[in-house]
Amino acid sequence: MRHIVLILAAMIIVMIAAGGATPAYMPSSSDGAGPLAAKPSTGILGGTVTREADGTPVQYANVVLVGTKMGGMTLSDGSFLISGIPAGDYTVRVMMMGYRTEEKAGVRVVAGKRARVDFRIVEQIAGRTEEIVVEGEVKQIEVGSSDVAYKTSAHDLQVMGGRSGDMSFQSSNCAPASGSMQPFDWPVHNTEEYAHIDENRFHDVITSPQSTFSIDVDGAAYANVRRFVMADRLPMRDAVRIEELINYFDYDYVEPRGNEPFSINLEYSECPWNGEHRLVHIGLQGKGLSDEERKPSNLVFLIDVSGSMQPANKLPLLRKAFKLLVGQLADDDRVSIVVYASSTGMVLPPTPGSRKAEIIDAIERLESGGSTAGGAGIQLAYRIASENFLKNGNNRVILATDGDFNVGISSTSELVEYIEGKRDEGIFLTVLGFGMDNYKDNRLEQLADKGNGNHAYIDNIMEAKKVLVNEVTSTLYTIAKDVKIQVEFNPARVASYRLIGYENRMLATEDFTDDKKDAGEIGAGHTVTALYEIVPAGKETRSDDGLRYQDRKVIGYSGRNDELLFVKIRYKEPDGDSSREIREIMKDEPVRLSHASDDFRFSAAVAMYGLVLRNSGHKGSATLEGAVALARDARGKDPWQYRAEFVSVVERTSTLMEIGATNEALNR
Repeated sequence: MRHIVLILAAMIIVMIAAGGATPAYMPSSSDGAGPLAAKPSTGILGGTVTREADGTPVQYANVVLVGTKMGGMTLSDGSFLISGIPAGDYTVRVMMMGYRTEEKAGVRVVAGKRARVDFRIVEQIAGRTEEIVVEGEVKQIEVGSSDVAYKTSAHDLQVMGGRSGDMSFQSSNCAPASGSMQPFDWPVHNTEEYAHIDENRFHDVITSPQSTFSIDVDGAAYANVRRFVMADRLPMRDAVRIEELINYFDYDYVEPRGNEPFSINLEYSECPWNGEHRLVHIGLQGKGLSDEERKPSNLVFLIDVSGSMQPANKLPLLRKAFKLLVGQLADDDRVSIVVYASSTGMVLPPTPGSRKAEIIDAIERLESGGSTAGGAGIQLAYRIASENFLKNGNNRVILATDGDFNVGISSTSELVEYIEGKRDEGIFLTVLGFGMDNYKDNRLEQLADKGNGNHAYIDNIMEAKKVLVNEVTSTLYTIAKDVKIQVEFNPARVASYRLIGYENRMLATEDFTDDKKDAGEIGAGHTVTALYEIVPAGKETRSDDGLRYQDRKVIGYSGRNDELLFVKIRYKEPDGDSSREIREIMKDEPVRLSHASDDFRFSAAVAMYGLVLRNSGHKGSATLEGAVALARDARGKDPWQYRAEFVSVVERTSTLMEIGATNEALNR
């Protein structure tokens, strides 16, 4: 009886949202809808997409009917369903980043019937991934403002929170093969958590000549935003940290010279979203490590095996990710594995990297269940790391979790306080986030920030490969810690400025020279990028200071009027306690945007995307179409196809926003 009531309620919600139209997931007459149904004029196409290598399902693959705007996306079990297809013969194409595109021609769809086509797709060789062009049409109905998810037992019917105050209804593969509706489970709440972001404002150079912040090398926000978009959902506004979108990508900066751990790269050009403004691009390039320079590692894998980690995109994906990392270990590295659920324990004592089979076997045997004693797990992991500390080595805890701690030390403040007390012991932290619906982004970001660490979000096996194989040295090997940037602007050349992103990394001016003040770390080979939007002197200032009696005309710096800004960077050696400082001057010599480097233009395109996603008050004339055009023209060297994927993600976002705008207009 409960299931019948829930089914009827769901039908009513969808019919109201669609203006009384029959919901897309209702079965056709051929599937048992009853004798009163009209004779169907369209058919259905379903099937599965699996990996050629092992037959496992491929999630988030795009399935399209070539030459049409019809298509769909595979679910966690690899299945897809496309309904409302006019009868005829079609070529069906499957596309997925990291896999070879596959097509099957002559697939016949008959009115009132369900056709089936299955694909087994082949993983691409690294660096040869094809660009995905999303052609499928996504149907989405906006229905309210509650943050709750409803799911069927065999197929997905989700009502989930997107932006704060919004909710989107999604129907994916909801027409069962038998033609009968599957019973609904009770509502499942979406409890993802993101820290609120108050966007940086414009500052008047006369009253605030200096801007100080901690670097951030994390790219977690971009991978998480991509996860939302690939699931045909717009991310919540505070999930969009623009600096992490920008820093997800590598940039072709000049390598460091001499003994400095990184180089400073400066560029100045037009602002694509405001013709009256300009952009300053600051890039740091970390020094790479050769195999001979790598120090042996003492690694503690701290793995969440609680009940919340059961879904395929959590512990099963986590196992695959860590097996990729094990493949990168040197023989003199050591690995310990600590797990936590209702209780905590060590499942693998310190084991040399030469015994990879034993490490992988321990990973394979991990099973999920119970509540989440995350605090106790962190304490044990740090104790084991300390007991096996390598004085001249790389000591690191690698935490993998959805962040949903609920037993023992569970509050964010308590966990942060504990980790802050441990960071001075020389043990660094890498945080890998997994999963959705209960993902605690705000907690994991803070743990990484305060634990001399970095933070990545793993939404699929290709992202795991990026973080733990392609970028393993920058992920695991720190070359400088407590890295701070301070920029002083010349008021004779700059009226006001705004740092784009880095809101949770801002520092007071006096923090720059305070060696006790914690800041960010940079890994071997890492790049760090920051953008400032500049209002040139002589233009109307965008300062929010609102001061009445400041007169810019009194400013005059003889001999230095050609300087735009002065950059200072302070950092410590990984095992050091005192800071060193490097400096660079930028002249007021802007170039036209068309003559700017690919790196400048691509980072600007990513910033535009973030401004639009956040619906920023500073987005000016930024559009997704503009971001796509700029990014496509600035792909440059793209060996891993990450920039090509970005173009596809923005195009997909544009489609989702168009659908949302259409639905909003229909509901007025």
